[in-house]
Amino acid sequence: MTPPVRPRREAVCVEAPARLHFGVLDLRGARGRWFGGIGAAAPGPRLRLSARLADRVEVDGEDAERAGEFARRVLGHHGLEGGVRVTVHQALPAHVGLGSGTQLALAVARAVEELYDLGAGGAASARAAGRADRSAIGTHAFAEGGLVVEGGRRPDGDGLAPLLVRMRFPSTWRCVVAVPRSGRGLSGPAEDAAIDAMPPPPEREVERVAHLVLMNLLPALAEADLPAFGETLSAIQSLTGRWWAPVQGGTFAAGPTEALVRAMSGWGAMGVGQSSWGPAVYGIVDGEEAGRALAGRVRASLGGAGSVYHGPFPSTGARTWREEPETEDSRPERARA
Repeated sequence: MTPPVRPRREAVCVEAPARLHFGVLDLRGARGRWFGGIGAAAPGPRLRLSARLADRVEVDGEDAERAGEFARRVLGHHGLEGGVRVTVHQALPAHVGLGSGTQLALAVARAVEELYDLGAGGAASARAAGRADRSAIGTHAFAEGGLVVEGGRRPDGDGLAPLLVRMRFPSTWRCVVAVPRSGRGLSGPAEDAAIDAMPPPPEREVERVAHLVLMNLLPALAEADLPAFGETLSAIQSLTGRWWAPVQGGTFAAGPTEALVRAMSGWGAMGVGQSSWGPAVYGIVDGEEAGRALAGRVRASLGGAGSVYHGPFPSTGARTWREEPETEDSRPERARA
């Protein structure tokens, strides 16, 4: 496929939120589907990149190596003969529980597909970028934001896990995300090996998580009942955290992650937990003042050894726009002198 006829200086820009992983639904697979999960688009940090047509793959900026890998994968998937120049202006911290790989892959895929007028997106973009092999939370959060529940994958299937629920958070709720500087969570082959080595959770606990999601978590969100939502989310975190305990050493990753989860609960957060393998943690409160206060306490607790973000949950997903090339007619008069 040849590149579209467009000015080479025209750029496609993509900005996307990090994602929070609230918990997995089923590690047993007894019903014919594996994993499934609950998660949301995070208030911060955010990924931002731009891309232009090129003869080959060129990358610069933060996390450039991974961006280049994804660009080559997407171009190859679509059989494109041209290239792309990708600049990552702001990357997500890698392997800390915020879905950096998936969000970067999807952002690169969207930019390439926009430049080449492919009109893909969603599951097609995830396949092109080689993502969503296990969890689809990041893909669904990238698309539209909000809280998402996905139904897991069939062992013999290669499709994206289906989106079961997407709901917006109340506009007054605030989420505080903390990323302690305490190492990285598992990813890639190490994550695969860890999951393979884990014993299956008790069937009763898997059923309990599903019951909590359907009859407590989602109704509480629909009614904007933060105390009930937070209590249920914390209960789900405690249950599923025990499933990961043989690998991570406890319900939560030891050290600053576990300490912050306990501390935020004591500081008034309603709904606290660890995102994926961590070390990222989150806490939810109601109101901007409460959000700022909690973020301040978390920041003081970290003492500079980590990053803190806070704000409302995004109700939209990734944002895409074009930067048109400057022409003679569009330049200021002084630039033509």
